[in-house]
Amino acid sequence: MGAPKQKISTFRDLRVYPAAMDLAMEIFELTKSFPKEETYSIVDQIRRSSRSVCTNLSEAWRKTRYRAAIVAKLSDSESESAETQVLLVFSFRCGYMKKAIFQAFDERYEHILSQLVRMIMDADKWIIRT
Repeated sequence: MGAPKQKISTFRDLRVYPAAMDLAMEIFELTKSFPKEETYSIVDQIRRSSRSVCTNLSEAWRKTRYRAAIVAKLSDSESESAETQVLLVFSFRCGYMKKAIFQAFDERYEHILSQLVRMIMDADKWIIRT
């Protein structure tokens, strides 16, 4: 028998949200040590994409009356996660982070992506019928 299901009454209650928020904050801290010449390149873009994972989740939650809107916003969140992963690869290959840090971030984003895909596949369960 599994753990009891937690009532989800806000986007903050979704398991994927705190995981994405934590990663966005860790990326923010990590990128403080990136070279200044990357400020308007990798740093800006990876901070925006990692934050967009969270903001799109909150927008999806506000669209729970409309299946297509939920799927679109969750899909945007999925895309932003994938974009962040690519920017992490660039960061690693440019020597801005150690391999172990890159691998840990990449693995955590894979987990977030799998959660988002499951949510998209089960979008009907997120619809609030009025």
